[in-house]
Amino acid sequence: MVKRVRPLEALKKSVGSWVVLATVAGCGGPKGPPPAPPPREINVVSLAPHEVRDTGEYLGSLLSRQSVTVMPQVAGYVRKILVHPGQKIEAGAALVEVDARVDTAALDSAQAQLSSTKVNLELARSTLARVEALRKEGLASAQELDAARAQVEASEAASRSSAAQVTQRQVQLQYNVVRAPFAGTVGDVLVRVGDFVSATSQLTSIAQADALEVSVSVPSTRARELKPDTAVEILDGQGKVLLTSTVFFVAPQADPRTQLVEVKAAFRNTVGLRPSELVRTRLVYSVRDALQIPALAVVRQSGQPFALIVQEKEGKTVVERRPITLGALGERAYVVQKGLKAGDFVAVSSMQALRDGMPVKVKAVSYDDVVSGGTQVIGSR
Repeated sequence: MVKRVRPLEALKKSVGSWVVLATVAGCGGPKGPPPAPPPREINVVSLAPHEVRDTGEYLGSLLSRQSVTVMPQVAGYVRKILVHPGQKIEAGAALVEVDARVDTAALDSAQAQLSSTKVNLELARSTLARVEALRKEGLASAQELDAARAQVEASEAASRSSAAQVTQRQVQLQYNVVRAPFAGTVGDVLVRVGDFVSATSQLTSIAQADALEVSVSVPSTRARELKPDTAVEILDGQGKVLLTSTVFFVAPQADPRTQLVEVKAAFRNTVGLRPSELVRTRLVYSVRDALQIPALAVVRQSGQPFALIVQEKEGKTVVERRPITLGALGERAYVVQKGLKAGDFVAVSSMQALRDGMPVKVKAVSYDDVVSGGTQVIGSR
């Protein structure tokens, strides 16, 4: 029996056989080169000079420009305390009242003496007028006239002396109320009502916190770089600038033990600082423009710093590793001393994956965004 084969099925078998043969033949032939990977996309920044400040940071002590320990000018018992610690007072405000009964009695006695001398003076003047009238009529001698005049002069002198005694006692009586010499804040009150005080007793203290000085000690080598307009900055715990002033005093000699030189600056206290407080203080020795590179754009090998420069070569954008010489480190950038120039593009991303001569696709980013701030502070001591 003869089996008939349909033409369509025969064609399918024939095509399938050729496909199998072509597949087998392809597996045994040579392989072509794999397609090149696309260039890696990286961020780059263009280098340009930025402001660099040569600074030194020290621990400073705050001093009140007006601070005094209050002591009485008379001896006696404390009768009243008119202020409390921490109170803000004006100039001339009463602080403590000392027993004034003895001085009051002395003033009363001096005033009585003054009244007596005034009466004697009036009597002496009346006597002089009568003697002068009698002298004109020839009823009084020249000696009597001279005596009357002398009595008037003595009475006038006694009156002036008594008046001076009264003034002295009045001034002395004012000392029984101790007053503030200037406006400020009252410190701790060291006496109590009933305490006996003298001219050497400390009653309290007054400090003016509105105007403060900061005192820092700097190395003598750095003190030589200070100028009258050298900026001084008071910083908070996070390094933020609270107050800015300029140097007004540089000690003429260094401390013989530490070889440090005292430097002072004055400022208006607008942020609530207190006398005797210790604060972070930064001196700005110089300001200049210099080429800088972000710290994250620096790679090191065996201690040698390199920068990955992006440039065009043979129609491609490639990475070139270039050795550089760095200066001082700022907050997030180095000063470049050698190896780079303004306008160079440096890679700031994928640093570990980049190789010398590797093609890349670049995306320009802002230098300020990379270093998180425009002005860089270069710290040195």
